[in-house]
Amino acid sequence: MSSAHYQALEPQTSDEDNEDIERRHHQSNSRGCTACATSASTTSHPAHAMVRKGGVARRRCLVPLVAGALFFVAFCYLTLSADTRLALGLGGGAEDSEELSHHGLGKQWSPLMETRPPDWLLRYTRHDEPEGKDRAADEEEFQGNLSHRTQEIDEYKWNFKIEEQRSQQIHTRKWHRFKPMIHGMNFRPLNETVHICSESYEDRRQFMQDKPQSEYGQLPVIYFVTPTYPRREQIPELTRLAHTLLHVPRLHWLVADDQEKCNGFMDTLLYRFGIPFTHMVSPMPSKFRNEKPAPRGVANRRAALQWLRQHNLTNGILYFGDDDNTYDLRLFSEIRKTQRVSMFPVGLIADYGVSGPVVRKGKVVAFLDSWVAGRRWPVDMAGFAVNLEYMAQYPYVNMPYKPGYEEDLFLRSIGLQMNLIEPRGNNCTEILVWHTQTKSKKLGMVRLESKYLDDRSNLGALLHNLKLMGVASTTESEGRDALISKNGKEKPHSKILS
Repeated sequence: MSSAHYQALEPQTSDEDNEDIERRHHQSNSRGCTACATSASTTSHPAHAMVRKGGVARRRCLVPLVAGALFFVAFCYLTLSADTRLALGLGGGAEDSEELSHHGLGKQWSPLMETRPPDWLLRYTRHDEPEGKDRAADEEEFQGNLSHRTQEIDEYKWNFKIEEQRSQQIHTRKWHRFKPMIHGMNFRPLNETVHICSESYEDRRQFMQDKPQSEYGQLPVIYFVTPTYPRREQIPELTRLAHTLLHVPRLHWLVADDQEKCNGFMDTLLYRFGIPFTHMVSPMPSKFRNEKPAPRGVANRRAALQWLRQHNLTNGILYFGDDDNTYDLRLFSEIRKTQRVSMFPVGLIADYGVSGPVVRKGKVVAFLDSWVAGRRWPVDMAGFAVNLEYMAQYPYVNMPYKPGYEEDLFLRSIGLQMNLIEPRGNNCTEILVWHTQTKSKKLGMVRLESKYLDDRSNLGALLHNLKLMGVASTTESEGRDALISKNGKEKPHSKILS
């Protein structure tokens, strides 16, 4: 869904930041109480009044200085960027708020964090070590005191720099490193429960485009993630999308449904298409259902990301494709070339009618979108694709339940930088995907007595299938009676079906 209709959220501060400010106020009040006690002592001992009076004056002079320092720290905290605050040791700001922990975000990075495995930093720095080497000594070093850990981290930062210089000198396979001091947002691993309804890895399509499928065997697989939810238009839109995907070779369709139980009709439908697929149910958590706007589609995509992680897939392309979008077949040929993250414009987005990158001299330099709202990456969910090998380097890939910011925070969780973006669609001059939307209507109701839903006509089977699809339902007590026309005249159904 487009994020162009959401309102910007107010900045938040974490509990840790509030405690830090309260602690500083307490220290300031303690100094004031010390000054009062000193004044009283001077009154009771006149012999030392002059000496202590000068000390009291000096202490009182310190109060404005302390207040000024606190004001300066608060000003820096509220105005500087998250990365700059991290570098100055002032915390990560609203992006690292503990209040966003239910969105999948972690606290500010710290050497004392015990939620991560002891060797999490080593796995991004020492790639030249032989496999199977015992790292017990390194794990013991991480259990030392804070000063020792700080020294270790400085050493690893230096190793980062050396490794980057070495990779530039020798033109070998590059490995993007996770830099905790640069990436202020630390995402926790996904903990979604993936419930699989049905899946098939067999491609039963004989021909795709103009070649047999055997000639496409060397292409990377596109993992096409489609969040969906029960409604009147669900099955028609999935059917329309499926007949686009039927032409795309080497594709695995991940259909994540927002409901508690599996839909047997959808299992049969997906299998009939012949496309390799995985059908899973991933209901939105109940605490988010009453929010306006609700984070629709997030639970679905999180479940798909968890499925990819569980299968340890590092070869292929990830793409989020909604069931109501319209796709040009050239899009799939474009995104299959993605090395890290590719981007392209999406049509029919909000006020501008388009959302996408601004490209100069073959490089993405900015973005065109009518709703920025402080997003670093103001793009639509259908406007980018990610290489799974690149994404696998980030163990804390996430998509928080934050309406309007799903794309931005997901791209931040994989450490995206502007120079890593690959513009597609003829340097982002062509529209290969459209954000089309079908207006949703209420479930259709047909008032028809159940005794006429037998094999005397086709209506019994037809209305039964429509009910399974969620398109229409029958009733004996609501609405007006179903009328059947013959020779241009309407007649009660009882006269035709009796």
